[in-house]
Amino acid sequence: MTVDHDTLIGWLSRLKLTAIRDQLDNLLDEASRADLTIRETLAFLCEREIARKDERRIIMAMKIAHFPHARDLEGFDFEAQPSIDPQQIRELATARWVANGDALLLLGPPGVGKSHLAIALGREVIRQNYTVLFTTAQALVATLVRAHGEGRLEERLAFLAKPKLLIIDELGYLPFDPNAAHLFFQLVSRRYERGAMLVTSNRSVGEWGTVFGDPVVATAILDRLLHHSHVITIRGDSYRLREKRRSGLLQKAATTLGMESN
Repeated sequence: MTVDHDTLIGWLSRLKLTAIRDQLDNLLDEASRADLTIRETLAFLCEREIARKDERRIIMAMKIAHFPHARDLEGFDFEAQPSIDPQQIRELATARWVANGDALLLLGPPGVGKSHLAIALGREVIRQNYTVLFTTAQALVATLVRAHGEGRLEERLAFLAKPKLLIIDELGYLPFDPNAAHLFFQLVSRRYERGAMLVTSNRSVGEWGTVFGDPVVATAILDRLLHHSHVITIRGDSYRLREKRRSGLLQKAATTLGMESN
């Protein structure tokens, strides 16, 4: 059977095998130089096609996730935060907890790397073929309140229930009003044992009653989040303050304030 080049390219297009189509001659030449059998050549072509599709899927999923920055685990300074177990983070990067619909709480003061870890783990979860959505707590609550006021709360909750992992960053920096706390509870209930959640907070769980402005609602939220959960409490200095100390900015600021007070 003889097939001309244009016909073969057309077939590959119809089958949406675009990686093979776009690199056909080079791939066949590479297979020939390696003296691959027909079966090995077919496996080689499929491998390249799958790699291209995975690459495009990851790029698209990263955009959909709405990460504010690109952060990876390789860029996290574990030595600067000895309270964190690198092996535990590497285990979380396998995304088994996401497959199980568990919750992950990253707790600690500002600047210790909670958001960095949240984004980095979210990116790893995408590489494991799961969907992710990132949002700050304040942005999330604002969308829920707006949807509730417009009669679209059910629609919004359904949308937020879809990603396999929902990352909520910066919980606790600003308190919720009672209505917002109840809306947040509805979201947690919707995702309970169905979709994984990753929450970063500068407040210990014992302080969440203050965050939500209602100890009863806070207890109900924590009851669901902690049922199947991993809790990591980070203790240490702020990265940002550490860098300023190294540059001498904090010392200069302290000296300036001291002079002004005199």
